[in-house]
Order: sequence, then structure tokens, then C-alpha cells
Amino acid sequence: MTDAGSDPEINADVVRFDETLEQLALARQTSPMASNGDVLAAALPVLRASDGLDALYARVSSMEAKGVFANSDWGKPAILRPALAVRTLRQGGPDYTTIEALSELRLLAVAMGDYRHPGISAEQARNFLTQVTALNLDLLSGQMSEADRERPQGLGQIVNSLYQYLLGRLGYESILDSLVDEVRRLLAQRPIQTDSIKQMVGQIAKCLFDPEIETAGMDRAARLVRALFGPTMGCRDDPGFSVYSERLAAMDKSALGEEARGFASAMLETGMVSPYHPMLLRHLRGRQDDLIPLALGLSSTGNDVLQCYRAIVLKLIDEAVHPETCQAVYGLAMFLERGGLFTPPLASGLWRQLELKLCPAVSEKLSSVFGDAHPPRVYLLAGVLSLLGQPLGVGQGNNPTCQSVIGLSMWAFNDADFLLQLVAWAARDDDVIMRFEGQQITSQHLEAGLATEPPTDVDPVSLILVAHLDRIYGEMGRLCGERDDDLHRWINPEMYGWWVGHGFLSVINQQTGKIHDYEDFVRHFYACYHPYYNGNIPVIHPQPAGIAVTDSGGRLVGRHAITIIRVTLDRLGEMRLYFFNPNNDSGQDWGQGINCSTQSHGERHGEASLPFAEFASRLCVFHYDSRELGDTSAVPEVDVTRATKLGRTSWAAGYEKDAECP
Repeated sequence: MTDAGSDPEINADVVRFDETLEQLALARQTSPMASNGDVLAAALPVLRASDGLDALYARVSSMEAKGVFANSDWGKPAILRPALAVRTLRQGGPDYTTIEALSELRLLAVAMGDYRHPGISAEQARNFLTQVTALNLDLLSGQMSEADRERPQGLGQIVNSLYQYLLGRLGYESILDSLVDEVRRLLAQRPIQTDSIKQMVGQIAKCLFDPEIETAGMDRAARLVRALFGPTMGCRDDPGFSVYSERLAAMDKSALGEEARGFASAMLETGMVSPYHPMLLRHLRGRQDDLIPLALGLSSTGNDVLQCYRAIVLKLIDEAVHPETCQAVYGLAMFLERGGLFTPPLASGLWRQLELKLCPAVSEKLSSVFGDAHPPRVYLLAGVLSLLGQPLGVGQGNNPTCQSVIGLSMWAFNDADFLLQLVAWAARDDDVIMRFEGQQITSQHLEAGLATEPPTDVDPVSLILVAHLDRIYGEMGRLCGERDDDLHRWINPEMYGWWVGHGFLSVINQQTGKIHDYEDFVRHFYACYHPYYNGNIPVIHPQPAGIAVTDSGGRLVGRHAITIIRVTLDRLGEMRLYFFNPNNDSGQDWGQGINCSTQSHGERHGEASLPFAEFASRLCVFHYDSRELGDTSAVPEVDVTRATKLGRTSWAAGYEKDAECP
């Protein structure tokens, strides 16, 4: 019996699909890596049928249980990326399009509460599907492009039908509102990588100008579109580069000043840079250089830096600022606002970066990812400006390289001249040198670390540097050999810098793998970081820490590296810990009412925050200065009890406790 309706043809296709599912399950019993190709082939005619999506939706739990998604990225739905999913759906071959379609039906079931997946929450699934639908908004009206119609085996129609199916259940009328909310939520974190966000804004723009789609009252959406495509009077109608260039040539100084104010206002409000913005900056160069601070939106601090280091700032604009690298404008503005060039080695390091000769391997890698509109060195220089200006905007994408990425963030934040040295080594020599306990490590010939494949969905600096750092981190672990504590205790101070505390505590016993001295662990954390119990000492340098990430059900997802940035009272008088999470989206639901905030409790761009006890409940390891340990006896037992109870009833429940632990 099937649930596919009365059509005998679809019933036969569903029966065939069910049979291949059973065959896959049997094959996996003896050969865990058995191919799912027959299942995907059998799913195609079901996807094409009028009631096929309903039939497959009803089989989501069966597909998961019988291994359709196993042995692939789709087996870990939390790491999937909407932008990649769109390419797979719209441009992939039959097998790739099919498994992506099945995966999105699975995520729809999770989002609707019809299926509970251990690897992704309902909120995460809904956010993913919102972004996927956002990037496919050209299908909102149900019309297909010529490219879609010409795809083999009806794949274009399958994608169109799937999209309508998703919209019908997620809410047709609310998708644009939800999309605007999602775009603004992501932009509030000021990520360096904005391409996928800009694609979403582009799709919103298409909807706003489509007469077949009702968009009355969508003022928030229109404002977002204007910020990207027409933030000033001179480009309000999105005229294209050649026309805008002609308009700039005809403007007097007063009109150019208005253009500068408009671009700066839109950039500072959203963190997005319009591709027209670099055109204005390049037009001002040599004609109206005095308007450049206005176009960058600089305060007196940023302007002071620009005037003191005028030659190099203007050279950076000449070399790195183009429509194709427009986000570098925001990076440059924020770098100047941070007063970065007042650190003497930075100007020298940037002059070297301007003249740096890239090795062929790095040039090829940059060109393969960012294109050839400009030389590879231009994209790298633009990426350097973005990272220096936005130390909390760097993310690791799908790669298990959080240790390396928090290093990039900490160095950009705290030791930028060292970061420039690392970039120079990696870009020029395809090698990075570090030391571990007196022994020199060179990365070039080391085996791959946690990232077995080179990352491609990252910013230019991460693209060329993370693989080296990942290999070095792994080599430091190898050089540690067998030790009596978590290896991060020795690696982190050597890897990141002198400011990492040499005091170290882990809640998991290295020998037994069990939770131990949990209350004492939390008590020490309070005495080290909570201003009420550590002598009111602020966090002076970012400190690496390890957390247990949980899903919205409080179940353990995995351990993850973050950096503790600061601890302070929020506007409601609650003590909060502000941290950097390098996962490209810090707003997460960790279950038990623990929701990471990114913009509602005094967070600076790129920070996440939690009430102190809630953060402590997810903490696994932390560094501290043993000479600045506060009074552990002053820490209230009620706070310790709350944090440990939250931990023990969530992620820590999976660890067997030592005998001394209650």
C-alpha cells in the first residue's frame, strides 16, 4: 500500500523506490559504503510525478534510517550551506539534484516538526530553507528560465515543483518578510563573506520589481535593496557602471559630497558595500581626495589615522578597491576606525603586502575561487583589509578548522603585524614557520590536518593560510606525544601568542574521558572571568576556550573552539559573556532556553553573548592566568549549581561521571 494517491504509474514508481530503499539497507549491513545510486535513480520518477513529493515526504524517516544520506555531506545536515545547495539543485547532475531535493524534503519535515533529526534543530532547518528559497526567488512566480527548461530528465521542473512545495508549507506570503529578517540578522554580525547575502538581496530586488508578485508595504525590503543597488541619488536607478561613471564626471563637488554621504550611510548601516561605492572612491582619487574620509564614513579617529598615513591609505584604495572587491571598502574604513596604523609595524607590513610577489600555487588558488577580473594579489590585499577591519567577521564555513580561524581573528584583533607576516609567508613562499617548545615547524611538507580538502568557501586570507595553520596545529599535537592533560593546554599558548593564559582547566579527565570535578571547574571559571569574583579584572586579550555545542534539544553536536572577548553587564543589569564563534553564524539555539544573542544585548558586530551561567554550562576547557585567580570561595553556590545542572542535563549526560561526582 502506498500513500501516493490513485495514479497507478506513481504507485508503481513508489513501490520501486521502496524496494531500492530496502536493498540499500541490506547492502549496508555487509558493506557500509555501498552506493545509494539505485535509490537516487528510483527517486527521479517519483520527484517528477504530481503527488511524488508527498510520497517522498512521508518516507523521510525511512530514507534517513536506511542510509540514503550516509557517507556524504548530506549525512551531516548542520554543515550544509544554502549557496552550495542552490548550485547543486540548479546546476548539478541527476544524482546531485536528486539527493539535494530529498535532503530539503527531510529538512522541511524537521522544520515542520514532522521528523526529529539528531543533527539539526527545527529552527536551523527553517533558517536553511529560508535562505535556499531566498536564493531561488526567481522561481517565486512558478516560471522557469530557458536554462531550467532545457535541463535533462526534467530536472528543471523537479526543482520548480520542489520550490513551490517548500513555499506552500513554509508560507508563501511570509517568505519575503522572513527573508528580510534573515538578511538583517546575518548582516548584524558583519561577516567578511557577504556574497550569499548579496545574492539574497538580489533575489528580493527581482521580486520587488516583478509585477506578478504582490509586494505592497515591503518598505524594509526596498531599503535593503537600495543599500546595495542604489544608495545615492546618482545610482538610485541602478544605471550600470558605464552610465554611473558618466554621471560622476558631470558632478560638482557638492554633488560628489552628497554621493559620499549616501554611500557611507548605507555601508555603515548594513555592513554591505554597493559595487558603485568603489567607483566613487576611485573617481575622487586625485580629484577630490578631501572627500575620501566622508565617503568612508570616518569619525575623527579614523580621519586622524588617514591623515597621518595618507600615502599608504590612498595606495590601498588605488590597488585594492574595485567593484569586484567592494567589501574591502568597509574593511578599510573599520581598520582606520580601529586606529590600526598607529601600531608602527603595520604600515611597513602593509607596504610589503602591496609589493608582495605571490607564488604560482597561491595565485592559481586565488584565481580559481575569485576569478581573473583582477590579479590574484588584488583579491588577497582586499581580503587582508577586510580581516584587519573585521577581526570578528571571519568564518570557517564547512571546514573543521575552528582552531585556525580563531587564530586569524585573534591576530587581526590583537597582533596584526604577526598576521601580516603569516600572510606574507603563505602567499610568497607557500609555507608558514612556527615554533613549538623550542622546535621549529614548517608547514609546507606536513600532512593534512583536520581539513582533508582545501577550503573554497572562505575569504582570501583563510583560503591561503588556514590549511598551513591546520597542519601546524596538528603537528604541535603530534609533538606533544602522551601527556597527562588536554593537549590544548600546551598548544594554544605556543600557537596563538604570549597572551594566552598558561593556567588551564578541562572538565573532562584526559585519562578516563569522564566528567570530573565539575563544580570546581565552574567555580574556577567564575573566579577567573566574572568581575564580581576576580577583583574586577576585565578580559584584556581574547582567550581561546572550548565549548560543547548542543542543538535546540540540548543534545551534544560536537566540541568547538571559540574566543572569550569580554564580560560585562548588559543594559538590564545581567552579567553576560561576549564571545567570538567562527562558524559564520553565531545566533544559535543550544536548548534549555539557551539562545545565543548577536544583536539584542549590547553585542558589538561579530560577537555572540550569553548570560554568564548559561555560557559556563557549555564550557569544556579554558585558559587563565594562575597569578590572577580570584576568590573561588566567594562564588555563590546557586550559580555553580545552575551552570552544572544545565550541563549535566544536556551535553554532559553523554559522559560517564567519575565516582566523586554526584
